Amino acid sequence: MPIYGYRCSSCGLQKDVMQKISDAPLTDCPACGASTFSKQLSAAGFQLKGSGWYVTDFKGGSGGSAGTTTPKADTAAASSSSSDSGTSAASTPCGGSCACH
Repeated sequence: MPIYGYRCSSCGLQKDVMQKISDAPLTDCPACGASTFSKQLSAAGFQLKGSGWYVTDFKGGSGGSAGTTTPKADTAAASSSSSDSGTSAASTPCGGSCACH
């Protein structure tokens, strides 16, 4: 069941109430009895769980977000093109010990 935030505009009481989606919104304040108790708009809080979801998925900011990493195929192609241009295996990061040279 979702939790809805309510606020009374008369006395200022703020309260979270667990209700079914199909329940009618509350209107009477439990503290002062006025009919000015209204539902507040709030951000939904949820957490993605399970395989396939990472902490960095869909987060704002720089670095570590999905889509900013360089695929391994692109880095292998870049290193093979640099070895084709006359770069010696000793000057590569792997020292020529891998199969990409």
